Amino acid sequence: VTIRDLFFLVPFMFRSHYCPCCLSSPFYDLCLNSTVNEKTTEVIKAAFQHAKYPDIEGEKSMSFIGKLKYGLLNLEIHNLSIGKSEFELRENVGIGIDISNVSAVFKGTIKYSYGSALFTVGHSIDFEIESKIDLVINSKLYCGKGKVAADTSDCCLTFHKLKLLLQGDREPGWIKRIFTDIITFTMRLVVKGQICKEINKVADILAEFIQETAEEFLSDGDIRVDIGVTSAPVITSNYIESYHKGLVTYNGSTSVVNASVFNPDQLSEDRSLHFWISDDTLNPLMTAAYDDGRFIRNISGEDLRFLFQKELSAARPELLNKWLSSEEPLLKTWSASVPHLWTTTQGTSVKAVAAVELSSAKQDTPPVLYFETEVEVVVRASYADKNLILNCTAKSLNAYLQEAVEKIGVAKVISYLEPELTALMNEQGLHLFDLINPEVTPQNGYVLIQMDFGFPHHLLVEFLRKTLD
Repeated sequence: VTIRDLFFLVPFMFRSHYCPCCLSSPFYDLCLNSTVNEKTTEVIKAAFQHAKYPDIEGEKSMSFIGKLKYGLLNLEIHNLSIGKSEFELRENVGIGIDISNVSAVFKGTIKYSYGSALFTVGHSIDFEIESKIDLVINSKLYCGKGKVAADTSDCCLTFHKLKLLLQGDREPGWIKRIFTDIITFTMRLVVKGQICKEINKVADILAEFIQETAEEFLSDGDIRVDIGVTSAPVITSNYIESYHKGLVTYNGSTSVVNASVFNPDQLSEDRSLHFWISDDTLNPLMTAAYDDGRFIRNISGEDLRFLFQKELSAARPELLNKWLSSEEPLLKTWSASVPHLWTTTQGTSVKAVAAVELSSAKQDTPPVLYFETEVEVVVRASYADKNLILNCTAKSLNAYLQEAVEKIGVAKVISYLEPELTALMNEQGLHLFDLINPEVTPQNGYVLIQMDFGFPHHLLVEFLRKTLD
């Protein structure tokens, strides 16, 4: 059995729970904790730091100096810090986020001129504005283009401090008095508009990135899973729930999902992350993998001879002894029928017709033996130390073949499954996250995966840097 596609055993959600730390992340449930506040703070910091503040020009008539023309140029933010962040899930409304005690210094240059038609005086002054700001965001989640999107346009900034410094306060007093009112009023409008706009942009980028990442994780080659959302998220006081299609597409065909047997009441509230995977999702994936010619494995050489060194209670047929001692023995095995699976509380059972051919790797050599047999395997999975662990038991067959399948065949398949599945999941970036105490529980018709989840700080920072630079 080749296992290039065995990442299909990786859990997939029809219902996912979202966490306001990312405004639209399909990887959290009931995660109202300090980690969320930390990640929220990082997003808000990124919004402040990456906001593009436009140059501002204006003019004002002054009785004693004539017409004053000014421009605020090269506005940048420095020394940014955030006191704390808090959020609240508002049932059937949205997510409230309060960011308090944002301290920042805005730096830039003022170019100004004043005078009349007879004479004009012009200057350029560097300025700094020390500020302390509170930020309130009332975000709403909605379904847009098949994805969960965030609307953070309800955004309010409150300035508790806005102190202007002109060239270290060494400018004449009347210049400062003129520009203090002009600049502080203008800065309130500009900072509020740009920060709120940038927060909405970051929220949309994160929403898009997370869903695209999830879709990519559940795709390989021509086989893809459509996880577009089907309706607006449901918001409760404890979690946010979204509904996804979960449809497998392959060569222009799309699977059909029957009514769900899953109910969110079956989830516990003591874990931060919940996935569930339905038989209605896995069976189309198995069919697509079969049609794509993936369930095949060739074993030869020392690997093959080592495989048959295992001692069995039943005597090995003489035919196998002669074949193993021949030149270049080759074992080919593949699935001769579409595998079918179903899940119970005992595990996930997979039934298929396995074909086995014993031959030689030399060309034009007839097969020594060919047979087909129905095999049923019960699989239970776990995950620890960033590695997938499978426990499989075989049913059916008898005598030597029964024992060979259980002690040789199943063990060999597992030896391929575990590292290849782990490597494939890591290619999609799973190893970058902290999966804490994962628990895989088979139920009737689906598998439930529960764990605590850690989003490493450096990943968020790196994502925001690459995305917003």
